[in-house]
Amino acid sequence: MAATKQIKTALVSVFHKDGLEELLAKLHEEGVTFLSTGGTQSFIESLGYECQKVEDVTSYPSILGGRVKTLHPKVFGGILARREHEGDQQQMATYEIPAIDLVIVDLYPFEQTVASGASEADIIEKIDIGGISLIRAGAKNFNDVVIVPSKAEYGMLLDILKKNGAKTELEERRNFAMRAFGVSSHYDTAINQWFAK
Repeated sequence: MAATKQIKTALVSVFHKDGLEELLAKLHEEGVTFLSTGGTQSFIESLGYECQKVEDVTSYPSILGGRVKTLHPKVFGGILARREHEGDQQQMATYEIPAIDLVIVDLYPFEQTVASGASEADIIEKIDIGGISLIRAGAKNFNDVVIVPSKAEYGMLLDILKKNGAKTELEERRNFAMRAFGVSSHYDTAINQWFAK
């Protein structure tokens, strides 16, 4: 089982776009393919990089006012598939599931929305579903996938890219996974506390 993994395809799904430019530039320089939706896809293309639409992979548009964009077996299969598992690889081929090696997420700003005094309806719409699911999937499959769960980790990945190119070691991926579950836990706790009030 190879501990070193090459990043070939990155799924980028972020709310805040600030701080992303340098990371995208380095990934592009390393030949990484981008996959994204909506505003993030437009942002990536505005920097002059090609970006495949998630809906071209899934054959489904963004639906329910943007509530469902990435939640699809072709996306989650690409993240969760075990690269050394023959059965997983056969199913990826059968269902034309592309391997996703890097997931970059920046969640909807739930806490900031609550702090702004927004309405209950606006707060509910800032409960991220797809993003948190991507974080958990990427973290679960850290053996094969790099998960960058918030913009706080952009610098960590950039340092690795500058040092080793688009290759990561198992311990680095495990460290990202640990941070990812920390982000997920904090986010869910904030939502739980809001409901409790």
